[in-house]
Amino acid sequence: MGNQRKIKVGVFGAYRGMTMINVMARHPDAELVAICDKYEPLLERCKKVAEETGSKITYYTNFDDFFNHDMDAVVLANYANEHAPFAIRLLYSGRHVVSEVLPVETLAQAVQLVEAVEKSGKVYSYAENYCYFLATQEMKKLYRRGDIGEFMHGEGEYVHNCEPIWPRITYGDKNHWRNRMYSTYYCTHSLGPILTITGERPVKVVGFETPNAEYMAKLGYGGGTSGMIVAQMSNGATVKSLHGNLKREPSSVWYCIYGDKGMMESDRWHEGVHRIHLFRDEEKITDYEVSYRPKPRVTSKLAAMTSGHGGSDFYTMHYFLEKVLGREDGENCIDVYQALDMGLPGILAYRSICNGNVPITVPDFRNPEEREQFRNDSWCTNPEIAGDDLAPLCSFGSPDIPDEVYEKVKKMWEENF
Repeated sequence: MGNQRKIKVGVFGAYRGMTMINVMARHPDAELVAICDKYEPLLERCKKVAEETGSKITYYTNFDDFFNHDMDAVVLANYANEHAPFAIRLLYSGRHVVSEVLPVETLAQAVQLVEAVEKSGKVYSYAENYCYFLATQEMKKLYRRGDIGEFMHGEGEYVHNCEPIWPRITYGDKNHWRNRMYSTYYCTHSLGPILTITGERPVKVVGFETPNAEYMAKLGYGGGTSGMIVAQMSNGATVKSLHGNLKREPSSVWYCIYGDKGMMESDRWHEGVHRIHLFRDEEKITDYEVSYRPKPRVTSKLAAMTSGHGGSDFYTMHYFLEKVLGREDGENCIDVYQALDMGLPGILAYRSICNGNVPITVPDFRNPEEREQFRNDSWCTNPEIAGDDLAPLCSFGSPDIPDEVYEKVKKMWEENF
């Protein structure tokens, strides 16, 4: 396939999508042809990329116009709770889709998304970039090689206190998805890498959350400050997944895997996901701890210059293109079933929280029969989607946040960002 033509790619969402835009505009297998965002100043920023790369890009502020552009594939980098409806529409139109985090907002959307992928036959890839950190990929290689034996327990953390940047990422919009996000929803940064490393999936979850903190309520957020998922895995192992706006600097992006012959983890502080620590049982007498910086899997100039999220943003785009082109490395993509294995536990863990922390079974959407009971399940915190099945923002009760708070945050955004 050496003479394979370039894949015509569009990007929906120019804020989070800027890294993807930079990669696709420079990737030898891609031709970036269209960008869509409702906020025109972001499109102006994109024109610099076009100048630097010689790309001929058409810019849109309306998705329907963008949708009609001639393109083979679309990167969805729009709001995190709105990926599924656009993915479904694009798949049925014959386009390949790579979706940013998260895959779906509801279980009903999950049913629709799986069926759109199956019926369209197009590539759907989930861009959970944390699964492509140097540490994550190295730990996957070591685990699959048998270095620490059978998986027994894992922990993942994505503790990122967004308080300082809240005005920049919510704009003072009362109905912004982040202001209505519940505590366990954004779970795939912490849970996804554990699944990637081990190849196992969650079969049962229990959720817990902390009450809303005043420092978040004063910026307009009404959900629990942090969420924790405790999961039983398909091989019997246990997992703890923690994420949220707890106070910590630098942010905690950390993964730990215990096996029956040893354990391994990423660095907790100074080098983070650029270093791993490894203990193997047979080495306990002498050099019992091994610590090193893993080498990148792809060493191209483009991979090296893509610094977003520890360099992982390059791999989500690269492997997607490899998959579309039918190449072997495309197997590193996260497919729709794996995406739901990572994302559905967050929805179900919050259901657990709202029902007194009861254990809840995680369905396997590879099995059509397990999907049926969720076909009309629109339970979520978004009133536009949930209808009469609206979930509370926090199990402890949400603070009463006056409109003046959002007006203040909007002013902060306009003045400082």
